[in-house]
Amino acid sequence: MPHPTAIIHPEAQIDPSAEIGPYVIIDGPAIISERCRIEAHAQIIGRVHLAPDCVIGRAAIIGAAPQDLGFDPATISGVEIGPRTVVREHVTIHRGSKPDSLTRLGSDNFLMVGCHLGHDVTLGSHNIIANAALLAGHVHVGDRTFIGGGAVFHQFLRIGDSCVIQGNGSFSKDIPHYCCAQRINRITGLNIIGLRRQSFTSQDRAELKSLFDLLFRSGRNLSQAIESAANTAWSPRAAHLLDFVTTPGRKGICAVRPGKDEE
Repeated sequence: MPHPTAIIHPEAQIDPSAEIGPYVIIDGPAIISERCRIEAHAQIIGRVHLAPDCVIGRAAIIGAAPQDLGFDPATISGVEIGPRTVVREHVTIHRGSKPDSLTRLGSDNFLMVGCHLGHDVTLGSHNIIANAALLAGHVHVGDRTFIGGGAVFHQFLRIGDSCVIQGNGSFSKDIPHYCCAQRINRITGLNIIGLRRQSFTSQDRAELKSLFDLLFRSGRNLSQAIESAANTAWSPRAAHLLDFVTTPGRKGICAVRPGKDEE
């Protein structure tokens, strides 16, 4: 039930089992589903849909306008957050930038204090984003990836599944599935510990290592390595990695670089 100090828009749809804390503002036609908890001073702005069992932490702001100088405030867009997602204190998640667009989060994500998801971000499921990590607009994150505190990501990046990304890293290129990433646009190998925890078999891991070495440590450029890899019949998990690098986004792919960081 809403706390008596909460301010709630008349078009908001709030399930009776949801908990709305002190001084919460729900400003718009939000949908707050079963057993959600919105803590003190949080703000839910506009067309935000919280699936069941979400937690929105103190002073978090969900659904504010994009930080885009060309954005038309009259644009109708929103934020969609999947079930059992936990958003901790002071997190900001901005709504989509185009008509009917969404910033979309899957299920079972955990966003720690002060992190930011810009407009049109797509976040998969079972991800952990640590304190003060910053994702710019149109970043796409897969599933079961860990992003360290203070890491920053340029717009239009892709971050794959089952990655682990070092805190305070800075990225302007795509991070492939299953990789460890650090510093500036650098990948260092496979996320072996994470893959073990996610029940990848020893055979899975060995095949992924073989493909990773071919793509990034064979001395070929990436196009040549992809052409060579295409001659092998890979298992579905390895093929998932190969497909990621075969269809790059706007920014190119992070590389294994033993030397200096990219200037």
